[in-house]
Amino acid sequence: MKPALEYILSKPEPFKAMLLQVQVLIEHTLPNNELLYKWKLPIYYSDDCPICYLNVRKGYVDVCFWCRTDFNIHLNILISEKRKFVKSLRYYKPEDIDAQVLIECLEEAYRTKKKGYTA
Repeated sequence: MKPALEYILSKPEPFKAMLLQVQVLIEHTLPNNELLYKWKLPIYYSDDCPICYLNVRKGYVDVCFWCRTDFNIHLNILISEKRKFVKSLRYYKPEDIDAQVLIECLEEAYRTKKKGYTA
C-alpha cells in the first residue's frame, strides 16, 4: 500500500472517514492530481505543483493550502496560526466539512499554483 493511503487508512474514526470524504472531493476537483507522501503527510499535487496536504492533529483534520499572494477567497475562514505560506480548513467532525468551500479553495489553490512551496 502507498504510504499516503496508509496514513489515511491508519487514522482512527471519525478522522479516517473525514479524510476519505476530503480525498474524494479533492480527486474529483483537481485535474491531473497525484497523491504523494512527503514529510510524513499526504500531499496532493496537480500538474507537478503542490496544492494541499492533509494532517490529523489532536482533535481535528487540517486541509492545508499553500496560499500565495493571489489566493483571495475564504480568507475569513482559513486558519494561518503564524504560518507564513500555509492556511487551512479545520474539521473537528464530519458535518463540519463544507464541500462547496473546500472545492472553491481547491480551485483557487489550483489557479494560483506554482512549482515550489513558497510564495
